[in-house]
Amino acid sequence: MTDAPREELHEYPAGSLTVEWRPGRCMHSGICARGLPLVFDPRRRPWVDTSQAEEAVIDAQVARCPSGALQIRRGDR
Repeated sequence: MTDAPREELHEYPAGSLTVEWRPGRCMHSGICARGLPLVFDPRRRPWVDTSQAEEAVIDAQVARCPSGALQIRRGDR
């Protein structure tokens, strides 16, 4: 039995939470960038800058991601 390949994951700390981005799931709807362009800017590298908004605002925008490519992890997990 072989292990399944690991899904690519990028992490962006934001205080007590971390924004997780799984590019393989991203459907490029643009909801993140249109809703919070200072945090999510696909022309910038890295494209997520969590210093540009409060945690609660980032959390609310990530919750709007239709594909689940963006998710929030709270605390140390």
